[in-house]
Amino acid sequence: MNRKILFIDLDATLLNDDKTVSEGNRKAIQKMLKAGHYIALATGRPVESGRAVARDLGLTLPGCYMVAFNGAVLYDCAADRVLFQRSIPIEVVHEIFEKAKRAGLYVQTYNNTDVLTARHTKELDHYINMSHITYKLADNVLDILEEEPQKVMLIALENKERLVKFQKNNEKWQQGKCNSVFSCKEYLEYCPCGTSKASGVKELARILNMPMDSTIAVGDEQNDIEMIETAHLGIAMKNGIPELKAVADYVTENDNNHDAIAEIIEKYVL
Repeated sequence: MNRKILFIDLDATLLNDDKTVSEGNRKAIQKMLKAGHYIALATGRPVESGRAVARDLGLTLPGCYMVAFNGAVLYDCAADRVLFQRSIPIEVVHEIFEKAKRAGLYVQTYNNTDVLTARHTKELDHYINMSHITYKLADNVLDILEEEPQKVMLIALENKERLVKFQKNNEKWQQGKCNSVFSCKEYLEYCPCGTSKASGVKELARILNMPMDSTIAVGDEQNDIEMIETAHLGIAMKNGIPELKAVADYVTENDNNHDAIAEIIEKYVL
């Protein structure tokens, strides 16, 4: 058979606005898996948060994978095993936290199971309500960071231009230290050098010994652009940003609240 692997972004792509998965999308995913195709959840979220979605969908069989932390981690959902991982050096993490503090911006990082940040704010509440993972607080986050993390994230719920300014002001500084990308207007994410959802697509295809012409990717935001350019077939959501639609091979007729993933599976996978 001509086995395909479908890389699916989570928020505003697979997930409805209420953070659930529609019955139509659920049935289509199970249908493609029964037909022998593979699926990979491709997200900026940590493994723990993505794993909750995978369990809810029943993605516990061979052929179910996850590209987490914007490509910094590749995870085998069936084997409950990390296949690939890259981290941000501790000294770089420290610098990002210090720069965010001076700019008056909320910042957080992660361990294997928790969000780590310095104080309880509305930004933290917003993120926890979305991701459903636990958190730990410490005046000096590095004191509770057990190993080098895969991501540092800044959040601005109101004046989002502050994040754009922060990224621009630190463009030269980050070269050779880390990557930065927006996963939505409110989230500016710093990840290890050389990692992205696009690198995750290529690395997972290599690990699985699958040709790139078997890859399909779908997303809606800036951190999905490279991924859909890299995949053999790159798809933008109807509700996606214009920059993503401009480089997509196909734009869905339906949005994330109306079974767009089922549309893609029926049209391009089965």
